[in-house]
Amino acid sequence: MRDFVAALRGLTIRGRSFLAAGAACVVSAVLLGEQDLLRIGILLACLPILAAAVVCRTRYRLSCTRRLEPRRVTAGDRVAVRIQLENVSRSASSVLLVEDTAGSGLGGGARFVLDRIEPGGRRDLTYALRATTRGRYQIGPMAIRLGDPFGLCELTRSFRSLDELVVAPALERLPRTLPRGSASQRAEQRRVSGLVGEDETTTRPYRPGDDLRRVHWKTTARSGEMMVRREEHPHTSAATLLLDSRAQAWPGSPGFTGAPGSDAFEWAIGAVGGIGMHLARGGHRVRLITDRGPVTTIAGTALSGLLDELSTLSPAQTASLRPALAAVRRPGAGAGAGQGGMIVAVLGHADSTLATALCGLRPTGAPAIAVLLDVTSWDPGAAPESAAGDLVAVRGILSRAGWAVLVAPRGARLAALWPGAGGAARGPAAASGRLGATATGAGGPGRPGDLPGRGVAAGRDGAVGPSVSPGRGAPAVPGLRGAAVGR
Repeated sequence: MRDFVAALRGLTIRGRSFLAAGAACVVSAVLLGEQDLLRIGILLACLPILAAAVVCRTRYRLSCTRRLEPRRVTAGDRVAVRIQLENVSRSASSVLLVEDTAGSGLGGGARFVLDRIEPGGRRDLTYALRATTRGRYQIGPMAIRLGDPFGLCELTRSFRSLDELVVAPALERLPRTLPRGSASQRAEQRRVSGLVGEDETTTRPYRPGDDLRRVHWKTTARSGEMMVRREEHPHTSAATLLLDSRAQAWPGSPGFTGAPGSDAFEWAIGAVGGIGMHLARGGHRVRLITDRGPVTTIAGTALSGLLDELSTLSPAQTASLRPALAAVRRPGAGAGAGQGGMIVAVLGHADSTLATALCGLRPTGAPAIAVLLDVTSWDPGAAPESAAGDLVAVRGILSRAGWAVLVAPRGARLAALWPGAGGAARGPAAASGRLGATATGAGGPGRPGDLPGRGVAAGRDGAVGPSVSPGRGAPAVPGLRGAAVGR
């Protein structure tokens, strides 16, 4: 009975018209005393009811299999959706209207009209979706509309299967460069790991002729037998990505409510993803830290954790970055006590207080890079009046503390700003040019890493422009060889 009531609710416009026309004919026949008109009215009224009864008793056993290729993409990519319908019942199906739903950011889904499917038959369907905005999207459920031959009634039945598509932010490939001094840093950490023994699964008993420098003393003392390492321990350097995800740092967010609609914040999300991918593929073990603290850690080619987090990350109504700064101070996995790791901070609207706090986080013997977004160029109307002055102050504080500062105006490409990228400077706020030159000041050429009193950064190709530079005695960053910012 419940199915019959649902079928009556599924009457089409044609079926409802037949039912209304039949009722009108019956009432007119009673008032006029016309028996023939009464028979016509009963016939018209019975047709939609009979159609609903037929549709509700239709029992097709169909199986549905959906496959997404690939299941994780970046914004702007296309996704192929492959569906297979199989009729596992003993009777052939009627004409089917198949509709697969998807999120609005994917185009809304697709519709197909299928001819009869014979018993045991299969139909393969394929359509494409274009992922325009990052996020997590639900594909499905698939719905099938069953109808009668006259089009008087339609009944929709849905499968329960759902698939999830993860759309990560669009990522830029950065120049493949390594920090200066990274070789010596890794050698020192390999020496320490050999003393304390990080991995005991790669040891074997001592054989005559083995180098005594490969003896693993910790395992030897515990087992009572001379043990040596099978091979040199591959070391993974530590790196920390800090993203200021507070809503107050991103004026472009509508009303600072944390809605992910800020172009500046979306650019920052893409920058974090690109930098994380670049560092992980360069041999670093990367931690991502936001206002909530550590959210994920990646290494090598296993980037799924980072991409999943960035796909749904949005500005939060948090007033302080203290949990994030405290998490940065704690050594992450892959960095022992006293061993600093590379740190990259991606910031929106920052003030002198935050800059001063970041100064104390710069590691010794490892690069520190700050990516500052010029919010006045991204959304001049929403940016605070003090944004321009705060940008200059923060840039100066971090530069004097030894940070390499990259300023990103609207329309900037991260690959051009990143230390080691080629090209000339595009403006006073752009950190571009070949950042592999020795700074030249008023007093003549300086040594790499020195900060002259006055001058600009000159690139190898002769491009000159106010660029990015660490301060005196700062550790080098990938491709950065003593470039300096002129005053």
